[in-house]
Amino acid sequence: MNEIANNLETIEKKIRAACERSGRKRESVTLIAVSKTKPLSDIEAAYLSGCTQFGENKVQELMEKQKHCSLPLSWHLIGHLQINKVKYLPGAVKLIHSVDSEKLAAEIDRQAAKHGVVMDVLCEINIASEESKFGILPEQAVETVKRIATSFGHVSVKGLMCVAPRTDDAQTNRPYFRAMRQLLESINGELGEDKRLSELSMGMSGDFETAIEEGATMVRVGTGIFGKRDYEITA
Repeated sequence: MNEIANNLETIEKKIRAACERSGRKRESVTLIAVSKTKPLSDIEAAYLSGCTQFGENKVQELMEKQKHCSLPLSWHLIGHLQINKVKYLPGAVKLIHSVDSEKLAAEIDRQAAKHGVVMDVLCEINIASEESKFGILPEQAVETVKRIATSFGHVSVKGLMCVAPRTDDAQTNRPYFRAMRQLLESINGELGEDKRLSELSMGMSGDFETAIEEGATMVRVGTGIFGKRDYEITA
């Protein structure tokens, strides 16, 4: 068994254990393999070990990999999205995780309409209000997400995403993950049943178990699967 297969087996055991601790079913959590900077050979190895959901940070890298990859994968755009790159995504990705403004949502709506599709998205929340990160501030989230969820015919908001602070102790991020779940509940209290949000994309290699315990439905794991990144590799 190769290193990626071994790593995935370890991650899977941790996901199952976190689900058991929190009284959840394993199928309630989707593992997204974050393949940014990793070659297609690594993506294929992960696919052969059961991964079907892959996350990329940059549109250009995602498009390049799609061009050369014939595997039946589902792609997620998880990094910051510039407005001028939106046009490449309708029909190409399953989910955009990083909608951080009404302006960006409006452009996604415009481009999705051109393709005759409805684009599924998550609204990114800057849950720790870090100056270095993108995302809607927590105190503005309920009203902003509500407007995005109800204003566009070709954008379907499925839930929320956050990038928690970097830390060596996953427990320090537990309050942020808990706050995300509470925010989701607050937003759902403002939305009709037909617009109800269900997804929480939160938790990465160092803290995904804690995130699952606090309600994550999607975890984004890169280093834990593929090892350290070589940022000179782009496809």
